[in-house]
Amino acid sequence: MLHFSRFKTTLILGLCLFGVLLSIPNLLPHGSLPAWVPQPRVNLGLDLQGGSYLLLEVDMNSVIKERIASTRSTVAETLRKAKVPFTSIVAGKDSVSVTFADETQLGVGRQALNDILRERVDGPAHALVFSPKTDGNTLNLTLNPEAVTDLSSKAVQQSISIVRRRIDETGVNEPVVARQGQNRVLVELPGVSDPDRIKRLLGSTAKMTFRLVAPEGTPAGPDVELLPMANKAEGTPKLAVRRHVEVDGMNLTRATAALDQRAGGWVVDFGLDSIGTRRFADVSTKHVGQPFAIVLDNKVISAPVIREPIIGGQGQISGNFTVEEANDLAVLLRAGALPAPLTIVEERSIGPSLGADAIRAGLYSIIAGFIFVVGFMLTTYGRFGLFAAVALVVNLALTIAGLSMMGATLTLPGMAGILLALGMAVDANILINERTREELGKRNGVIASIETGFRRAYTTIMDANLTTLIKMLILFVVGVGAIRGFAVTISLGIIVSIFTAIVLVRLLTAWWLQRTRPKTLTIGTRFRFFPDHTAIAFMRARYSGLIVSALISLASIGLAFHPGLKMGIDFAGGVVIEAKTPAPADAPALQSALMDAGLGPVQVQRFGAPDDVLLRFEHPEGTTEQQQAALQHAKEAVEKAAPGAEIRRVEVVGPSIGAELLNDGIWALGLAAIAMFAYITFRFEWPFAVGAIVTMFLDLTKTVGFLALTGFEFNMTSIAAILTIMGFSINDKVVVYDRVRENLVRSKRVPLREVIDRSINETLSRTIGTSIALFLAIAPLALFGGPALREFALTLLFGLVLATSSSIFIAAPILLNIGEHYLRRGGPVAEATPEPARGKLKGA
Repeated sequence: MLHFSRFKTTLILGLCLFGVLLSIPNLLPHGSLPAWVPQPRVNLGLDLQGGSYLLLEVDMNSVIKERIASTRSTVAETLRKAKVPFTSIVAGKDSVSVTFADETQLGVGRQALNDILRERVDGPAHALVFSPKTDGNTLNLTLNPEAVTDLSSKAVQQSISIVRRRIDETGVNEPVVARQGQNRVLVELPGVSDPDRIKRLLGSTAKMTFRLVAPEGTPAGPDVELLPMANKAEGTPKLAVRRHVEVDGMNLTRATAALDQRAGGWVVDFGLDSIGTRRFADVSTKHVGQPFAIVLDNKVISAPVIREPIIGGQGQISGNFTVEEANDLAVLLRAGALPAPLTIVEERSIGPSLGADAIRAGLYSIIAGFIFVVGFMLTTYGRFGLFAAVALVVNLALTIAGLSMMGATLTLPGMAGILLALGMAVDANILINERTREELGKRNGVIASIETGFRRAYTTIMDANLTTLIKMLILFVVGVGAIRGFAVTISLGIIVSIFTAIVLVRLLTAWWLQRTRPKTLTIGTRFRFFPDHTAIAFMRARYSGLIVSALISLASIGLAFHPGLKMGIDFAGGVVIEAKTPAPADAPALQSALMDAGLGPVQVQRFGAPDDVLLRFEHPEGTTEQQQAALQHAKEAVEKAAPGAEIRRVEVVGPSIGAELLNDGIWALGLAAIAMFAYITFRFEWPFAVGAIVTMFLDLTKTVGFLALTGFEFNMTSIAAILTIMGFSINDKVVVYDRVRENLVRSKRVPLREVIDRSINETLSRTIGTSIALFLAIAPLALFGGPALREFALTLLFGLVLATSSSIFIAAPILLNIGEHYLRRGGPVAEATPEPARGKLKGA
């Protein structure tokens, strides 16, 4: 096992060198390396470089409504051409009802409308079907549910394409536009910390039509609608405009902002394609002397009178525009109309200064954590701690190289994930070192002891890491944004650690053995932070531990209801604004200013430094335009109350998104518990799984009580922390359970109480050592990670202590109580042989 061929050695070292070389470009400024050198880099998330995140929802009701309206017009035109008399055509929510002059026309009308029924959207399903129910001389055409799905998918794809074109027109560097879910579009804008212009561009459907104006005084009806004039004060009479579209904005080929030399104002010049030119010429020839309305998003921009036929396909839109308004309108018309309105359901904006602070905090945390963990390993294990330190350096390089090759985006939680993964990585080295120490104590010889230490620790390492990977996979699936980055970095770090801890450290150990050939060996130094050869009778207090744990969990559940959890914006929805004031923030003045602005109840709290303040209020009601106006009003109120204040962060989460995120978080916890039960049942036996899951549930309730007691916000980051704590909890149980299973096979006649006590004592040094290493890795996040990570880190530290103690005082007693009636009474484990059963790996 300690023999490495030349090929295998070259492969291992080559992989390590490859990872180091790939990670180097991330440490150098852009342009410092020749262009021909491959330079994969980790992309910085918006929370590190500053920028804006928008989640847009396509209004599918508008898509269906427009389709029904179009169907109504087509049905009327088709029946007129077929000369089938009808009395009315009524558009419903998802259907069109046609009432014929008499029942004899029903069959003729059905035959005339057959061509309409053959239409498809994008898929194989027909768009419309005849309703089986007919009422006398009334025929109903209903949208096919399958066609509605196709229609929705097509609308989202069109929206993504148009949103991308609109953003590209603004010159934003490397924007991200992607589909999220069934009817949402995700937009990330690096470097854009105030996306007001982008939001205006995306919030406008930009559906432009040219229609004739109805005679003055014409009421609204099936063929006429009353539309407001754009840029006019409220109360201005609406203009009666015919519903029939003479020329559609889809026929535009050119739109540019220009300065009108005659009038002196800004206008938009446009050009039409051949179809639009012909239609424009026809209508302008037939209706000379009549007003012709230019309608944009159901608002009349202008309604000039046709003075003469316009046959050149060129035109001009005027409307008292500013230069910015003219340019924006030109951008909208060039990009094309959205198939449906887009609503901003979630918005997060990070200023560049806050991003720089986050990078600094993340780097300080990683450097400090790395130094602490390496120092601990060197102090505790000496030479073998040095091997672990080399493995940690390579682990960090390979993790960064992996993220670079994946084109991953590194966020602040992702940096925390890298640090946490380093702490978890040394767990494998501690397991190997402690197992080797045990074998050396049996006087098995140096090489035999090291080989046995690596072999027996392998199963435990794989079990512990696989349980964590399962939970991170669940977090990646249900998480969003930065939380997914956290899951990716931890998962990649754990996979890499399996290679560095088992393969690389074994290679370094083999080299040292070949060079020195020691006759005796001592692993560790005199600086031991945990006791050796303990014989504590932990199971004497089995009932005391369970009772105390149950009481604390009940109290924690009570705290969750009163005073209750402080729901973060992720789950509760609302608006959060982080501002940095020139002097220490005056919280009452800011609260009064925002309440006077009509924003409802406002919470103001200091956040980090005395000049950092966090403002939170409910999500504004109304249309998208009204919500954005309220948000702008809030920013102005902050700047007015604290002149010179810098808006560093803005987060807006709609109520529907908050409810969805909370639901996803609960699902994540439930799925994690089910996955852990299934895995431990498969790898061990069901009594082990029951003990682990019950303990994990008790740990979860105590963590929730901790969050309620401290007043920490409960958000998606809290879910990530709880899942990580569940990982700590299961990992520790796996290590103890592995040893219990091994000792059950070896000591069939020993009482189960003694087997469990012995197993806990034999793994106690590993338990304490890993807990210290993880504590040293997490503590810098609380010290240097800033307010954004402090609550996350403190929750993890609490959970670390909880998971360590619960393995001894909760999981083990539960296993003892169940096992006394199962494992020692003819159960599968009692009948086991030294060889592992099928499907089981040999215990560590």
